[in-house]
Amino acid sequence: MAEVPAPSKLAPYAVALRAEVQTPSVSSLGSHPASRLRPQPADPEILATGRFILLHDPAGQQAWGGAFRVVIYIRAELDAEMGNDPLLGSVAWTWLCDSLAQHGVEYSHAGGTATRILSESFGSMENRQPSNDVELRASWSPTGPRFGSHLQAWADMVCSFAGLPPLPDGVIALPHIRRS
Repeated sequence: MAEVPAPSKLAPYAVALRAEVQTPSVSSLGSHPASRLRPQPADPEILATGRFILLHDPAGQQAWGGAFRVVIYIRAELDAEMGNDPLLGSVAWTWLCDSLAQHGVEYSHAGGTATRILSESFGSMENRQPSNDVELRASWSPTGPRFGSHLQAWADMVCSFAGLPPLPDGVIALPHIRRS
């Protein structure tokens, strides 16, 4: 996770963060003998990416219903079967609502869009495999004082979109090793 430039025209104050979930690279697996026996991609593959923006306007904005607004974006590539599921948008929105509820997020004025994207390449790019992506763009107005829970809910969503299972508190995931 890293801070990135925040939009400057939406509110007087803003902070933005970016996150990616990647497959581990060979160098990140360490020198354990078993990890050296399995073929690994040299470069990590991005499974999901996202942005979290917290906007603040001390005067408040009527459309927000308050002085703060959270804006998120998440994108992940899916397998063809899941990408063609007509309920994908509803599922993405449900994941968002469930994640917010799980983290005890208090909010109002929630809205957003879930988009399925099918990409096919032609001409000089015809060697690229078709891809199915899902994008979730959403925003809501925090009504409670715990902004950290909003960030945690978003981070969990990015991991969910990447296909990582949620982990109980205190449990650390082992690196995922892809088999060829």
